[in-house]
Amino acid sequence: MPALAPAPADATVSVLLAAVRRLEQNVDRALRGKEGAIRLAITTLLARGHLLIEDIPGVGKTTLARALAASVGGTFRRIQFTSDLLPSDITGVSIFDPTSRTFELRRGPIFANVVLADEINRTTPRTQSALLEAMSEGQVSIDDTTHPLPPPFIVLATQNPVEHFGTYPLPESQMDRFLLRIHLGYPSREVERGLLRDRDGGDPVASLGPVIDHTALQAAQDAVEKVRVEDALVDYAMNVIEETRRSSAIAIGASTRGALAWYRAAQAHAFADGRGFCVPDDFKLLAVPALAHRITLPAAHESLGRARVEAERAIADIVARVAVPT
Repeated sequence: MPALAPAPADATVSVLLAAVRRLEQNVDRALRGKEGAIRLAITTLLARGHLLIEDIPGVGKTTLARALAASVGGTFRRIQFTSDLLPSDITGVSIFDPTSRTFELRRGPIFANVVLADEINRTTPRTQSALLEAMSEGQVSIDDTTHPLPPPFIVLATQNPVEHFGTYPLPESQMDRFLLRIHLGYPSREVERGLLRDRDGGDPVASLGPVIDHTALQAAQDAVEKVRVEDALVDYAMNVIEETRRSSAIAIGASTRGALAWYRAAQAHAFADGRGFCVPDDFKLLAVPALAHRITLPAAHESLGRARVEAERAIADIVARVAVPT
């Protein structure tokens, strides 16, 4: 695992950083060789965001989501998205009780601390939209009644970008609710060889237990909001955001929500690295995961089936040419 930078002097923050370090190490036990992806997943959690894990089957998307859920404890629910899934299958439904002559809420799986939305693009847009209020507001509305979701709350969604049969592309409004979009890729030869030699057929997540409680997690999330960002870095971030709106390679640039998400993610990344302040690399490293899924490409690029690759390239090109504050 990457070593943490020297922690701030405050003893409470040091304790929280130690808990974050344990969280990284615990998830790494189940998903070896993916330290960068694990750090981004924990960055999302610390920023109170939601994570989209997009990659081909069999590289550990579900394992990462389950390992993170096991490490933070609390309630965990997995929703297998299919074409016949209904919104009420996610949020729940009010059932009339003839004995008490009242309606009782049968809570759906969204009422959990960690929700795994597996293969989210296999369900219809109507059902996908059932997640919007939960991801944006931390609540769901059922029969004109609003029900808060238990904090901490995070949605970890997976999707396979190369399989199109029986899938429904996520609309822009849904994509915009994910703080980061990440990919895992194949493991290195050394790591994969170790997996072949060491695996005994057991589930690598089964042995994981919670390593951080909800009080500490929420305290760490609160501490993230206090991470300092200098004015020069804010101006740099705005220069990148404005460039996405001017670039001829991009039809619709990043929104204000996207800018806020990038800012929040940079704060969380700095905190996970043991710092109480952001540096340019926090923004540069997170530009593609935070912004590429929030832009719209010209129709010619979209039709090529390479929208993700082209969007990430467009953001990377902008970051490469925008001057970094020194």
